[in-house]
Amino acid sequence: MYCDVARLSEKETVINAEEIVPGDMLLLTAGDKVPADARLVQAYNLMAEESSLTGESLSSEKDAALVIPGEPPPGDRKNMVFAGTTVSYGRASAVVTATGMQTEFGRIAAMLQSVATDKTPLQKNLDKVGATLARAAAVIVLAITVLGFFRGQPFIEMLIFGIALAVAVVPEALPAVVTISLALGVQRMVKRHALMRRLAVVETLGSTTVICSDKTGTLTRDEMTVRAVQVSGKLIDVSGSGYLPEGKLSVEGGGELPETLRELLVAAVLCNDARLLGEGDGAWSVSGDPTEGALLVAARKAGIDEEPLRLEQERIDEQPFSSETKRMITLNRIGSSIRAHIKGAPETILPDCTSIMTDEGIVKLDESARMQLLAEAGTLGKKALRVLAFALKDVSEIGDASQKMTFIGFAGMIDPPRGEAKEAVRRCIDAGIRPVMITGDHPLMAEAIAREIGILRDGRVMTGAMLNSITDEELRTLAASVSVYARVAPEHKLRIVEALQKNGEVVAMTGDGVNDAPALKKADIGISMGITGTDVSKEASDMMLTDDNFASIVAAVEEGRAIYDNIKKYLTYLLSSNIGELGLMSFATLAGIPLPLTAVQILYVNLATDGLPALALSVDPADRDIMSRRPDDPKKGIFSRPVVLLMLTGGIWSSFVNLSLFQWALASGRSLVESMTMTFVTLVLIQFFKAYNFRSEKDSILNRPFANRWLNLAVAWELVLLGLIILLPVLRKPFGTFLLSAEDWLIVIAAAATVIPVIETVKFILRKNIFLFLK
Repeated sequence: MYCDVARLSEKETVINAEEIVPGDMLLLTAGDKVPADARLVQAYNLMAEESSLTGESLSSEKDAALVIPGEPPPGDRKNMVFAGTTVSYGRASAVVTATGMQTEFGRIAAMLQSVATDKTPLQKNLDKVGATLARAAAVIVLAITVLGFFRGQPFIEMLIFGIALAVAVVPEALPAVVTISLALGVQRMVKRHALMRRLAVVETLGSTTVICSDKTGTLTRDEMTVRAVQVSGKLIDVSGSGYLPEGKLSVEGGGELPETLRELLVAAVLCNDARLLGEGDGAWSVSGDPTEGALLVAARKAGIDEEPLRLEQERIDEQPFSSETKRMITLNRIGSSIRAHIKGAPETILPDCTSIMTDEGIVKLDESARMQLLAEAGTLGKKALRVLAFALKDVSEIGDASQKMTFIGFAGMIDPPRGEAKEAVRRCIDAGIRPVMITGDHPLMAEAIAREIGILRDGRVMTGAMLNSITDEELRTLAASVSVYARVAPEHKLRIVEALQKNGEVVAMTGDGVNDAPALKKADIGISMGITGTDVSKEASDMMLTDDNFASIVAAVEEGRAIYDNIKKYLTYLLSSNIGELGLMSFATLAGIPLPLTAVQILYVNLATDGLPALALSVDPADRDIMSRRPDDPKKGIFSRPVVLLMLTGGIWSSFVNLSLFQWALASGRSLVESMTMTFVTLVLIQFFKAYNFRSEKDSILNRPFANRWLNLAVAWELVLLGLIILLPVLRKPFGTFLLSAEDWLIVIAAAATVIPVIETVKFILRKNIFLFLK
C-alpha cells in the first residue's frame, strides 16, 4: 500500500505504508485507506468508513477542531483517523500518532494472540467417559481372568475371554458415531445458512445459554428505512422495510395524506445523489449513501419515480453536504424558474427558515413555532430515528439558497430490525437462551431496536464509558441482568464475554469486524458474518453465517441441541447394553455357574449394538419440544441423573433377565449350548428394544415409535443376521449356537420384551417428577 506523506522540511511524496513513522503528516482524500492512526490537523468535509473497527453502520464525520478528553472508544474520537479504515468523503491532513502494533488494530491483534481456546463440553465429557471405561476394562480383564483361573479354567482361555469382555466394555464406534453425527449435523446446518469451521463446537451450540449479537446487519437489515414523515403538523407512518420499494404511507390516527407530503418527497428525491437498483431477482440495492437511498425508497412507496423526475427537473447546480454547513443544496430547473431544495440537520435548517409550507399555503414561521418544530424533531430522535429536515426556495443562484427558506417537514429513518429477528429472539427466550446486544452504535439507537425485537424489556443500556468505570467483579454481577451494551470498544466485548463465562454461561458471540475478533475467539462459539465479515473475524470464528442473519443462529442452536441429544442417546443405549453384558458375565462368574456366553458371542453382541443401530440413533429426528426447554447444563455433562437412572435400569434389568433365563433353561433340562443360545438371542433382542426405548429420555416408546427409519432398517438387518446365525448350520458351529424351537423363540422374545414396561415405568416417574432428586 502507498500513501501521500509530507515530512518536516520536505515536499509531498508517496511512500510505502510500511515506511510511515509517528510524526509523519498524512494527506488523505476520498477512497484512501488510512495506513496508520493519526490526529487530524485539517479536515474538509471528512467522513471515514470505520464499521470494521467500531461497528457503526454509517460513515463517521470527522472534525479536526475537536478536543476530546480522556480515552473514549474509537467511535467517539472524531478528531482521529485509524489504520485499516477508509476515507469515504472529503480530504484531510493528519499527523501519525501510532503505527503497527501500537494502532487500534494492532491492539486488537495483540488481544487476539493472548486469547486461549478451551475444549468444548462434549470433548471434556468424552475424555471422562474414555478414561473411566479404560479403567473399567482393565479391572474387568484382571478380575475375570483371576477368578476363572482359581476356578480351575485354563489361563489362556480365561485371558481371551477377559479381553473379549473388555472389548465389549469399550464403545469402539464412539469416535465414528460422534464424528458422523457432527458431520451430518454440519450438512443440515449449511442448508440453514450456518457454516461450521470447527466440527467440535457443533455440539456446544446445544448448550448455549447466552447469544451476544451485534446489531447492524445481524439483528437489523443494514438498510436504512424511512419510518416516519412529518408535514403540515401530521405524522405519517411509512410501512415496509429495507430497500424494497413496497409499503404504504398512512396518517397516524387516520385521515387523508396532506398535499405537502409530495413536496417533501420531491425535495428528498432531487436533493439526492443515490440511485435505487433492482437486482432482477426481487432484491434491491442502493448505489450511494444509504440515507439518501432510504429517501428514494420512501418516494417510490408514494408513487414518485426518481428517474423521470430528475430528467424533468434538471439539476443545474449543487452544494454538497459538509460538516460545517450540515446541509446539502441542489438547484433544479422547473419550467422557467429555478428552485433550491435543501436537506440537513433540523437544528441547522430551521433557524434559516422564515416560512413553512402547509395545506393552506405558505405561512410565516415565528420563533415559538420554530421551537415547537425542534421539539417535534427531538421526539422523533428519541425513537432512535435519524431526522432530516427539508426546505425549498425559489432563487436565481445557489448563494441565495441558505437564507429565508420555506420549511417543508421532517423525515425520520432507521436501520430497521430484520423481519424474522423478533420471532428468533422469542424462540431464544422460550428455549432458555438470553439474547444480548453488543454494538458500537449510539445507546438510543441500540435501545430502540432492542425494545422493538424483545431483547430489552426491563433494565438499562450500559455504555463503554460505564464499563470503564467498573471492576471485573462488578461487571460479573451486572452481566447477569444487562442485555444491551452500546458504544463499546473491542476490549469491552472481551470483558463482557469473560464475565458471562465466569458466571457459568455458555456464550455464543457474533461479529463481523476486526474489532470483534478477540471476543469471537474467546467465546465458546464465535460466529462471524459470511457477507459483511472481515477475513480476520472469519478466521477467529468457529461458525460463519452465510446470510448474516440472527435467525440462522437460532436454527443452528436447534441443530446443535439435536446433535447433542443424539450423542446422549447413543451413549445411554450403548453403555446400558455394556452394563447388561458385564453384569451377566460378572454375576455368573461370582455365582460359580457356567459362563452364559462364549467370547465370539460377546464380540458379536458388541458388534450388533455398536454397529448400525448405534449409528442410526446418531441421526434420530429431533424431539418436538427441543426449542421449548432450557439448555443442558455443561457442568452436569452428558450423564445427568435421569440418563444414569435409565442406563442403570436398562443394564441391570438386562443382566437379571438373561441370568435368570440362563439358569432356568439349564434347570429345565436344556443343554448348555441351547441355554447359551437362548441367552445370546435374548441379550441381542433386549438391546434392540432398548434402542427404541432410549430414543427419548422422557417420552413413551409409543410416541412415534418408528419415526427413525434408519433405526428400523438397522434393526431389521441385524435381525436377519441373527436369524442366519441360528438357522444356518455353517454359522452355528463358529458362533456356538443351537437351532431353537418355536417354544424357545416365544420364551426369548417374551423375556426380552420385559425391558419395555420396566423402562417405561422409569420414564413415567421422570415425566411426573415423582422423585425430585432425580431431576
